[in-house]
Amino acid sequence: MKKLSTLVAAAALATLAAPAMASMELAQKKSCLACHGVEQKMIGPSYKDVAAKYKGQKGAEAKLVEKVLKGGKGAWGEIPMPANPQVSEAEAKELVHWILSLK
Repeated sequence: MKKLSTLVAAAALATLAAPAMASMELAQKKSCLACHGVEQKMIGPSYKDVAAKYKGQKGAEAKLVEKVLKGGKGAWGEIPMPANPQVSEAEAKELVHWILSLK
């Protein structure tokens, strides 16, 4: 019985970690990590810096989804972020939700 509860707990933890891993895999697949690091600034800001900047802001998720889809400039300096046509709106929402969850 104890072994079963340990297996159930392990499965629950794996399920909780799955969305974060899936979003990291999606960021890699969609070439987001060519310009952004999770923890370090590259061409664009780190995802943790983005999460900190927009923490608690109303409408942040929708604003960032639009930036992923259409691009933007000025929020992080002079280098513009190009639109990413290979990312669907659903994928952009998943990525932004994941980014904003980072601490």
